[in-house]
Amino acid sequence: QVQLVESGGGLVQAGGSLRLTCAASGRTFTFYTMGWFRQAPGKEREFVAVISTSGVRTYYADSVKGRFTISRDNAKNRVYLQMNSLKPEETAVYYCAAGRKTATMPSHSSEYDYWGQGTQVTVSS
Repeated sequence: QVQLVESGGGLVQAGGSLRLTCAASGRTFTFYTMGWFRQAPGKEREFVAVISTSGVRTYYADSVKGRFTISRDNAKNRVYLQMNSLKPEETAVYYCAAGRKTATMPSHSSEYDYWGQGTQVTVSS
């Protein structure tokens, strides 16, 4: 089992940057594909990015390609999401997730097994 805790959210102006961190407990962190999702009020949870167990492979939603970067540090049990050029419409609660599927790059929330509590990101215009 994996427990996930997100941090790094906050208020930022449009065009600004934030770096989110997801801290994972447990000694099996390296067995999990890790993803970031976000959910705005009244909207469905949306895929943002995913990273493979080794960190070699990444995959992004089209809306964030070129602006967001997902990375992981397996020695520290951490996953990061660097977000640049943020837009007001990206205001949402951002969630970290861990999934046992390692052969693919899952982009649907149902493919993940563990979730953090989320961290609020607010982008002002």
